[in-house]
Amino acid sequence: MKGYGRLVAVVLIAFLGLFTASSAHAEKEQLNAYTIWSERYANAIFSAFTKDTGIKVNWMRFSSGEVQARLEAEKNNPQVDVVFGNMAEAFVDGVQKGLFDPYRPKGAEKIPDAFKDPKGYWTGVAIDPICFMFNKKFLKDHNLNPPSSWQDLLNPVYKGQLQMADPRTSGTGMYRLLSVIQAMGEDKAYKYEKALSQNIQLYTKSGAGGALPIARGQAAGGIFFLVDALEMQKKGYDVVISYPREGVVAGIEAMGLVRGAKHLDLAKKFLDWASTERMQKLYEENDINLIPSNPNVPVSDPALDISKIKVLPLDVEWAGKNRDRLVERWINEVLQ
Repeated sequence: MKGYGRLVAVVLIAFLGLFTASSAHAEKEQLNAYTIWSERYANAIFSAFTKDTGIKVNWMRFSSGEVQARLEAEKNNPQVDVVFGNMAEAFVDGVQKGLFDPYRPKGAEKIPDAFKDPKGYWTGVAIDPICFMFNKKFLKDHNLNPPSSWQDLLNPVYKGQLQMADPRTSGTGMYRLLSVIQAMGEDKAYKYEKALSQNIQLYTKSGAGGALPIARGQAAGGIFFLVDALEMQKKGYDVVISYPREGVVAGIEAMGLVRGAKHLDLAKKFLDWASTERMQKLYEENDINLIPSNPNVPVSDPALDISKIKVLPLDVEWAGKNRDRLVERWINEVLQ
């Protein structure tokens, strides 16, 4: 019996050792990420990655400005390994602040050069233009057509009736500002934003923050990324999407490797996976209203065909390097 007892003890010790090793391995096989995508979108992507690889993703969703602020605060002790879905100009801003490391994902070769950083600091995964979204009932009650010019939003009928994002915290707000700058020139853009502020009911913290109030008729309209406007339409709200004839900027939704990532191999594995056609096909499979950056991934929804709207060129490097200056100027000249 003593021999049997020793055998049981040895087996238990071996089992416990295996359990401990397996637990440590499972703990190691976890990736940490920040994203600006909605919970539904992000969950679809990260869950698919876990299903394909077995690697769990611990992720948190914030607005673009909040992600940047967290990365800067955590610079000396990074809490995440990758950022997925933030705007390309935010990555450019982060690179000059030492927040990202370069990595060219395997599988990104088919993504056009216009949608990725030449040094590998960010890789574009989707395209998303700025648009107008207005409540149809408000337009009908006031005998108005959907706005088709930036100048239409200055109509006094909209006084205190518009909601749109704050560029201090939101990528949507930043790209509204960039769209106006590209359409009018910088100085005229800030004069326009000052005039537009007279009609603003609320500057929202997040890009989609004003979408539901507009959809419910609590505000007349606003400026959003197409992804958020389409989400309201597909939920059955009576809103109309339109574009200014002067043109808009299309944002590049991108991903990148956080400097000092604690799970470097897993981070690279995710970035490789997220660069494939398989990942971008998830958009249509999960009703994610984004335009794939990979031209080989087909899009069947006509609302995502932006060939008929005027998309203004944007120097992403310039936008990223001037991000802080442009926001500061907006605070000084528009809010004050």
